[in-house]
Amino acid sequence: MKNDDDLGFCELSFQRRPELVSIVRRFVSDFYDRTLADADACSRVALATHELLENAVKYASDGMATVRIEVTARGAAGAHIRIRTRNHAAPEDAAYIRRTIDELRGSPDPNLYYLDVIRRNARRTDGSGLGLARIAAEAEMEVSVKCGARGTVTVIAETDVKLSAVAVSARGIA
Repeated sequence: MKNDDDLGFCELSFQRRPELVSIVRRFVSDFYDRTLADADACSRVALATHELLENAVKYASDGMATVRIEVTARGAAGAHIRIRTRNHAAPEDAAYIRRTIDELRGSPDPNLYYLDVIRRNARRTDGSGLGLARIAAEAEMEVSVKCGARGTVTVIAETDVKLSAVAVSARGIA
């Protein structure tokens, strides 16, 4: 049943194909460019989608990853964006994600945490390890994780944004 505050969602599931991550980012950017109030908000949603999906695809133990972007109305001209990725991960990968997000959420300033992660990971050769910190700092989103008993990992990034005048008009809010 559709709630009046539900402005829609987009969900994509696919097998491990890293080249699709950039395609999904372009789609999200184009799609939300017409919905959100400013280019910065659209860019933040696209960045978070890209980072979350890149991790979900990379660490999917069964090769499958899902991304879901939900938009819910907040007030007369605002919306809440929730981006969720879901995949099955090896126990050590799930534990690493949980530790990283706990560390991130425990930091008083996402920007200082991001700079610290950059410093700590400068010499890594297996990826930057910056994605979750980047979402919190650059995309200005809250990040959380839920780990299921059967290895399912759901990572969530969310924020409030302004709707474009066109989107507000379409809802009859004016």
